[in-house]
Amino acid sequence: MTRPVVVLPDLHGRADLLEAAILHRPDAHFLCLGDAIDRGPRSLDAVRILMDLHAQGRATLLMGNHERMMQEGVKHYRTYLASHDMGDYRRAMEGFQWWMRAGGETVRREMPALTLEQFPPVLEDYLPLLRRVVYVTADGGIHDELPAAPSVMVAHASPPVAHRQYPNPLSAALWLRPFEGPFPLPDGVLYSVHGHTPVPMPQKLGRHLYVDLGAYETGHLALVDLNPHGSLEAGPKILVLEGRGRPEMRGKYSRFGEPVPAQLTRLERLGQRS
Repeated sequence: MTRPVVVLPDLHGRADLLEAAILHRPDAHFLCLGDAIDRGPRSLDAVRILMDLHAQGRATLLMGNHERMMQEGVKHYRTYLASHDMGDYRRAMEGFQWWMRAGGETVRREMPALTLEQFPPVLEDYLPLLRRVVYVTADGGIHDELPAAPSVMVAHASPPVAHRQYPNPLSAALWLRPFEGPFPLPDGVLYSVHGHTPVPMPQKLGRHLYVDLGAYETGHLALVDLNPHGSLEAGPKILVLEGRGRPEMRGKYSRFGEPVPAQLTRLERLGQRS
């Protein structure tokens, strides 16, 4: 691989762990699985850092279900500004409240004036950068369409499949849990990597790898070096950064499939802010 591609799972406002990841892997191109916002203390900082990395050509950013919820209200509000239709405004308010109930209230703690009328420009600029599903090849290339060469599929929650709740496969890829499969992979895809479903340690189920370690509460963030050369059994290499948090919270997370080996690195001083 001409450049290492490192997957970052759900940050949920842990800008401190993102900063530590950048220090640990200054050589990496980061592939962020989405859910960078909500729940944790520094969503706005996390987004600013990711956008800066993206501007430098050092990050590819995926949408998670939390970004999708954030998008709903502001999308309808922009429509309302053009239409002056109160139905559009109602849909905007319903979407905004959906996001607030699901974790957006933590972003409001960072910016108490947050409303649809005073939506942070950094968040609005972030949304158009987000992709849904990508494929990583052995040269470090990141593709929106299935390439001819062997690849690893990366998406927030699951591979894209048509599902009774989500007929659009790209929507399903934001929401589905491991037990809602099966998730067949296209020919040429060696394995897939996902966040969304918190697990106590990286776990594989079939040819799918799940690496969301609940960073916002446990302080554990997985850095996943992709290996688009062989099966899931042949890789990838996973380093878990351990910062401030409550690792005992891992006990409530789902266990399924098989654990995947990972190296743990404790971060004694991160200069974290609450």
